Amino acid sequence: MSNPTIRIHNTQTNEVIDREMTNTEFATYEADQAAQATAKAEAEAKATAKAALLTQLGITEEQAKLLLS
Repeated sequence: MSNPTIRIHNTQTNEVIDREMTNTEFATYEADQAAQATAKAEAEAKATAKAALLTQLGITEEQAKLLLS
C-alpha cells in the first residue's frame, strides 16, 4: 500500500511539489488521527454524561452554572 501524498507549496516561488509521505511521517499522521478520534470520543462521552446528570437533577445548564458561580 502506498502512503498518502503530501503537497508542499513554496509561496515565494509558486513551486508545488507532490510527494509520498515517508513511513515515519505516515506513522505520525496515523497516531495524530487516532489521538484526535480518542479526544473527540472522550468529549462526546463527557457531554453525554453531563446532559444525563442535568436531566436527573431536573435542571438546565444555565441553572447549573448559576448554582456553581
